[in-house]
Amino acid sequence: STGIIQNLPEDQIEAARIDGANKWQIFKSITFPQILFVMTPALIQQFIGNINNFNVIYLLTGGGPANSNFYGAGSTDLLVTWLYKLTVDTMDYNLASVIGILIFILSAAFSLIAYTRTDSFKEAQPV
Repeated sequence: STGIIQNLPEDQIEAARIDGANKWQIFKSITFPQILFVMTPALIQQFIGNINNFNVIYLLTGGGPANSNFYGAGSTDLLVTWLYKLTVDTMDYNLASVIGILIFILSAAFSLIAYTRTDSFKEAQPV
């Protein structure tokens, strides 16, 4: 993001200053939208990576301690580690498939909303 900030068009910032915009208005109207335009795909990828962060939870805690109120899910389980436990440990494929579909729907919905709220997809040029 530092490279993005360094490559912001100075003429836009200078024009905003001439028009009487303060630093907050320049950030809100020029800097932030341009940073968001470039960073949206990376932010979406990071969000989905954090949802599916299986290794950290499974290696540190194994999803435990167990919580009997949530169909075998542990207190530190993510949806992905719970899905793994349901398929490998308890072989409860019905609930595991529902959780897998839920993970997909949540990831797809967040990605679609975040991507369409920015102008990233509008600026793409067809090949």
